[in-house]
This record gives sequence, C-alpha cells and structure tokens, in this order.
Amino acid sequence: MIEVGSVLVHEDVVNENFVCNLNKCKGACCLEGDSGAPLAADELDILKEIYPKVKPYMTAKGIATIEREGTHVTDFEDDYTTPCVDTNKECAYVTWENGITKCAIEKAWEQGAVNWRKPISCHLYPIRITNYPEFDVLHYDRWNICSPACSFGSELKVHVHEFLKEPLTRKYGAEWYQELEDKLAGI
Repeated sequence: MIEVGSVLVHEDVVNENFVCNLNKCKGACCLEGDSGAPLAADELDILKEIYPKVKPYMTAKGIATIEREGTHVTDFEDDYTTPCVDTNKECAYVTWENGITKCAIEKAWEQGAVNWRKPISCHLYPIRITNYPEFDVLHYDRWNICSPACSFGSELKVHVHEFLKEPLTRKYGAEWYQELEDKLAGI
C-alpha cells in the first residue's frame, strides 16, 4: 500500500494497466453486477435534485424504475446504490448510443443541463473505495468484462491511476494526485 494523505492506495492501482475500450466491452459495467453503482451519502440529495433535468436523457425503462423505486436504493449489504431496471441488470441511469451504454447523468452534464458529472464510483471505476472512519483504501476491482480495457491499457502503457487522473483529482484534489505522482517517482 502507498499512503497519500489519509488514503491508502493498493499497489495494483499504480502497477496494473487499464484504459476503457468501449468499442469492445460496450459499457458492460453499467449492465451487470450484484447491484447498482455504489453511492456516497452526500450524493443522494444531488440525485434527487438533478433527476428532473436528467430524466429527458433516460430510457423509458429507466424512468419507470426511478418513478417506482426512487433515485437511489439500498442494496443487499445496506449500501446506497443506483436502482437497476431489472434485478442485477442495467443501471436505471443507462442510456444507449450506437450500441454502447452511456450515463444519462453524464449526458445531461455534457449538455450543461446539470453541474454534477455522475456518481464518483462510476467515474472512478475500476477503482473502488473502502471508507474507514479515519482513512480511505483505494483498490483495483478486477472483473473479466474489463479484459479489453486491461489489454488496451497494456498496449498504451497506461496505469489505472493515470487513466483515472481526472476522477481521482475530482475526489481528492490536484495536490493529492501530485503527491501520489511524487511518491511513485521516488519508488
């Protein structure tokens, strides 16, 4: 583990290669899994607030799910997540573009309809955060559906943390990211 401020970074985050390859995986991470995308408690009110502006970008099935279940749900582990259209299927916020999943929240953000890009867990994927009272642990979530991203990252020689510089900076700040880079340069 690498300690950066009050964050422990698993070595896989800085050693493994990864670059999303949506042309190969088609955004399968938004369609599969045990539950929806993890949500932080401070994101729940944001989702409620922006939902009316995100709704025009959503599918009819996604809208019906949100109208029935709400903008977030609690999963089998009592964690907050995005609702899924069908049990363990696509996120309610999924939309489609040329056969590839896109996030309706992010589409609304790109169009300037909202000022919040998407849940941080989605923006940071394949990094997952385990929160403890005094620190966070960042780890690399290996999933077979991401094998095209691993191959593409190896081809381009891009590590997980480099690919995710923008969301890591969004979450922890530019100074934190620079400290991570400085520590890696010293290794």
